[in-house]
Amino acid sequence: MKAVRHGSAECSRKSLQTTKVWQALAFITRHANDDTVQPSVPYRAPLIVTAELPGPVQAWADGLRKAHFPPERNHLAAHVTLFHALPFHVLQEARALLSRLAAQTAPVEARLNGIMDLGTGTALRIDCPAMLELREEIADHFHGLLTQQDDHVPRLHVTVQNKVLRKDAIDLQMSLQATCVVHPFTFAGLALHHYLGGPWSDAGRWPFRGARRGRR
Repeated sequence: MKAVRHGSAECSRKSLQTTKVWQALAFITRHANDDTVQPSVPYRAPLIVTAELPGPVQAWADGLRKAHFPPERNHLAAHVTLFHALPFHVLQEARALLSRLAAQTAPVEARLNGIMDLGTGTALRIDCPAMLELREEIADHFHGLLTQQDDHVPRLHVTVQNKVLRKDAIDLQMSLQATCVVHPFTFAGLALHHYLGGPWSDAGRWPFRGARRGRR
């Protein structure tokens, strides 16, 4: 009887822990843009910062991912990552900073400019000095908190294929090189996400709506 009671208690504890995790995720999702809300203490997911693509480019890149990304790995929409892992405890600070920068900044001009070979994958190369300038401002703000990866200036890109055979990557690159031309567009805003070990959870999105323009 003691063993039965112990097993029952253990199941109850595990069930309670699971419930608390789901409650925390639901709470954060509901209040993603509420700067007054603090995350639950157990919620320690790193933060990802991305630049928001405009609708037509987003739809095109999403279509490429759907067609060429391994389905079991395709948890995300197409995206342009600016920072891979800000510490979880700067959530409110990051929201405030991204909100302020987006409010001050005009939509950022950029251009798709060819293909990037990822070895076992393929990406669309993006040229955008103005976005790198904005990223540098964010990096300066979080100086001392950046990972080694985030402490370096990235090559902006949209990954449309990854973790495939080298032959498949080469085939897609040759196909895209035959059809891709330099294509101007404007980034629509900034976004923040919680990293959940594969999928992401939104932590806020802020459209560019200011007058400030960076260098081209």
